[in-house]
Amino acid sequence: MRRRDLFRMGGLAALGAAGTACGSGSGSGGGTGAAGSAALQFMYWGSTFEKAAIEKMLKAFEQKNPDIKVKPVFTPDEYDVKLNSLVAGGRTPDLGYVPMSMSFRLAEQGNLVNLHPYLQKYPQLAGYLPDAYLWYGKDKLHGVSTANEIELLWYSKSAIAAAGIAPPPAEAASAWTWDQLVENAYKLTVDQNGKHPDESGFDPGQVRQFGVSISITYAAAWYGFLRSNGADFADEAGRRCLLDTPESIQMFQNLQDLIYKHRVAPGPGQLAATGDDVPGTNILLKTKRVAMVVDGHWALLDMNESKVDYGIGVLPKYGEPFTTSQVAGASSVFAGTKHVEEAVELFAFHIDPRYVDLYKQGLWMPQEKKYYEDQAAIDSWIKNDAHPPEFRTAVVDYGRDHGVPDLRNRVKNLSAISSDVLTPALQELESGKRPAAEILKAVTPKITGMLQGWQHTQEP
Repeated sequence: MRRRDLFRMGGLAALGAAGTACGSGSGSGGGTGAAGSAALQFMYWGSTFEKAAIEKMLKAFEQKNPDIKVKPVFTPDEYDVKLNSLVAGGRTPDLGYVPMSMSFRLAEQGNLVNLHPYLQKYPQLAGYLPDAYLWYGKDKLHGVSTANEIELLWYSKSAIAAAGIAPPPAEAASAWTWDQLVENAYKLTVDQNGKHPDESGFDPGQVRQFGVSISITYAAAWYGFLRSNGADFADEAGRRCLLDTPESIQMFQNLQDLIYKHRVAPGPGQLAATGDDVPGTNILLKTKRVAMVVDGHWALLDMNESKVDYGIGVLPKYGEPFTTSQVAGASSVFAGTKHVEEAVELFAFHIDPRYVDLYKQGLWMPQEKKYYEDQAAIDSWIKNDAHPPEFRTAVVDYGRDHGVPDLRNRVKNLSAISSDVLTPALQELESGKRPAAEILKAVTPKITGMLQGWQHTQEP
């Protein structure tokens, strides 16, 4: 399962072997080690690379805080199921990752510590990007996003060069229009005989390389386009769905047209390697199955590990350029901990780029504002071989100035809305059996009936 799937599923992880359950007995899994010391448990998911980085961070924390011992609880499989069981049994860890689909519910049930009183004690926590905070009421903060992520236009440099076109722009001010994306996608799409979709004899069943791939069923992939076209998911109160507006219908129809009208994007199943398994963006670009892919910043780590000859561009635009700014799952302190102060100390430490390699290696983007505004702070995480030259404008500046928050930490009841009505409608749209207008006009009233408003927001 790729990291995009973790976002789509609200934080579920299925990477590696079965996870370790937290401690036994009632209350927190943490306890007391040597006399005068606290023993904490930190529960998390991730790849083997993330596992190594987290363990390294925890050891650094112990060195700086010799009276606190931390046991890493790596849980790569069925994270939400196991965490729900621990909550029900009163055996939660002291702190750790919480799937976004669960975090607001656990907070409202009193299972997570309100971190708002600690913002003054830990100034770095008060200096985060606004979208990083997870509020469940006025002055009620149940966590922050572990990292920031934005959607980008990844491309194969060699495929772009072979087509004789200019690379996708790396600056928002120069972003392609939607029409320019389509025009270039035609040039990048070729069948087994070397013909393009606008040439006589083109065989859509034997495409060697598709021009572009943009997921219709993954909301973060299209939400920036929706906002750029002057539309939104819901009205200002968050009570009325707006997916049936002309601007929204146009955007979704354009996505569908990439597959069935222009034939420059793959349809369902056309990229599957085995069964429903679609290769990651790094594999699609390296094998030239697709020339351009809309995917998250987190793909950078896999790009570098796979030695892909890639480039990064900003997303195409309609009006003002926008990209979806996503939260990489919540990090929270569990209310059952016997060591609240120590747990909050580790909480503040565990997402500090000074102590976690995952920012420099390309998996995560920082949450503190200074890492997008102060030159020395920016250099501290992007001035290395893992970040290409265009990263400053295509990611740092783009994310800071043009990011719009993902729906998952904004729309109440989104999990139920997605599973019951939204995802099935998007899957039908992706199938091409009916036009966007018919599908969206039918599903919008159903979504409106389920909307409960936007999540609370405030200044820290």
